[in-house]
Amino acid sequence: MSDNRIEELADRVEMLAADLDDLMFDRLSEAVADGSTTRPVADKRLTQARRALEKAHQILRTLADSPGE
Repeated sequence: MSDNRIEELADRVEMLAADLDDLMFDRLSEAVADGSTTRPVADKRLTQARRALEKAHQILRTLADSPGE
């Protein structure tokens, strides 16, 4: 896979992580607006997905920055 393609994938993963951040924030805001004092049920799983995307992003960036390895 070319370094350029890896960089493009890293960018896409980064955008997905940002979209997930927005979704998580929206869900938390909705829960607060509804008077909830507890974390939304799906928040833990969404946080896990966000961390997985961040890990993938870091790995892809490392690959893109280390051509030929």
